[in-house]
Amino acid sequence: MHQIHVSLFAERCAAFRVTPLQYSLLSLLRDLEEADQTTLASAVALDRTTTTGALKRLAARGLVSRTTSPLDRRAQVCRLTEAGAALHGAMEPAARAAHALTVDALTPAEQDTLTRLLRRVIAGHEHRRDQPDIL
Repeated sequence: MHQIHVSLFAERCAAFRVTPLQYSLLSLLRDLEEADQTTLASAVALDRTTTTGALKRLAARGLVSRTTSPLDRRAQVCRLTEAGAALHGAMEPAARAAHALTVDALTPAEQDTLTRLLRRVIAGHEHRRDQPDIL
């Protein structure tokens, strides 16, 4: 299912040159306004190294700003730039279409059931979230 979704996302969003992970980070920063890299990594359920690499690539394109936290000099605080917000807004319909197409073979009731079951699976493994080999 992941591979199907990534393929659909790539088809719909290729023009934006943003990966699904990068889109997730842009979406989180739009919602949170700012967050440190550790918080973002946890929110997307990936390790900090992978998340930091994605954030660095977004920053290199001017879509995200990364600054040293005034509270903890080891932490990087990330924010969506105006260019990042504009790109996210422009690509959101295409990304949503890819999400919808991923489960398009299911009825709305089946989609709700799938979502509910996937949330249960995730909740059942929440204790593993901070283990480096799982996420």
